Amino acid sequence: MKLVIFGLTVSSSWGNGHATLWRGLLKALAARGHDVVFFERDVPYYAMNRDLHALADGTLVLYPDWTENLPLARAHLADADAAMVTSYQADAVAATELVLQSSAAVRVFYDLDTPVTLDALQSGKDVAYVGPRGLADFDLVLSYTGGDALRQLRTRLGARRVAPLYGHVDPDVHRPVQAVEDFRADLSYLGTYAEDRQAALERLFIQAARRLPEQRFLIGGAQYPQEFPWANNIWFAKHLPPERHPAFFSASRFTLNVTRAAMARMGWCPSGRLFEAAACGCPVISDAWEGLDAFFRPGEEIVIARDTDDVVQAMRMPDAERGALARRARERTLDEHTSARRAAELEGLLDAAFGAAELADEAVEWGQATVAEG
Repeated sequence: MKLVIFGLTVSSSWGNGHATLWRGLLKALAARGHDVVFFERDVPYYAMNRDLHALADGTLVLYPDWTENLPLARAHLADADAAMVTSYQADAVAATELVLQSSAAVRVFYDLDTPVTLDALQSGKDVAYVGPRGLADFDLVLSYTGGDALRQLRTRLGARRVAPLYGHVDPDVHRPVQAVEDFRADLSYLGTYAEDRQAALERLFIQAARRLPEQRFLIGGAQYPQEFPWANNIWFAKHLPPERHPAFFSASRFTLNVTRAAMARMGWCPSGRLFEAAACGCPVISDAWEGLDAFFRPGEEIVIARDTDDVVQAMRMPDAERGALARRARERTLDEHTSARRAAELEGLLDAAFGAAELADEAVEWGQATVAEG
């Protein structure tokens, strides 16, 4: 299968969660024999923080201007079996028009930001990556979020065939490694600053740090403002590329997962960081949201925290119990949440969409033949 993707970015992990996911998924698709071409607009902020310049098992097209990119995009779409547009793609509406006009057997939209999409619609805001016809013309709509989000993609955006394609991890990249002293922490948090995560981060991280001044807390990420409420026992590591995540997680006694507000409200939206940390053998403390227990068993594979007291209590967990929790989470992740597992799921979804498209074509041909004979 040849798959052409118009996405946000795979070349830079700075300030976004898409790139790491795509790297694992594209690698796994290539391992299954598929040919993948990824189109990404070459924007300055990703160019300045680029940590991948070519795909080892695919084709990366970095284009500065959509009009200039059209001939190459059309050429790749001409022999594509499937074509995909993703949320936050810089030229998503134009790419959608091109994909829908192409001869690709299956045209796909993948919303990696479904709660943000639906929240914007609820607020009456325009969604820059969705055209005036919504998602009605795509053969398949994939969502990073499950649960009720799937129904809303149908009712509010007209999606006809919807399925979840959740986050995942590449265990060749994210695995236990020797701890680095600079990353040593009793509790860590890795994530780009987001205002709608701040209240939960203050409750579950900042207040815990103030309650436990003798312990070391570490934040890793980008775009943190100067007025962030640091404490004397909170250290900071500026943006870390994916290859440094294992060292970060492997040096943490616990790591914290905090979900963006829209995603927490929607539920069924596991962050890739959950799977990364678990694959590295780091015990995870997470905020609570609907559907989390479908990915990890609370109390056995993950700790759920609703307030500061829950975090403080978890951090006092005996080492043997903490180690057992981490082992069970890693085993679950390697069994159910790898990039290879998601690639197989995507392949199955595309195959089913291919079959549906063929049946539709046969029905049209039969109808045309019936009319002709009549």
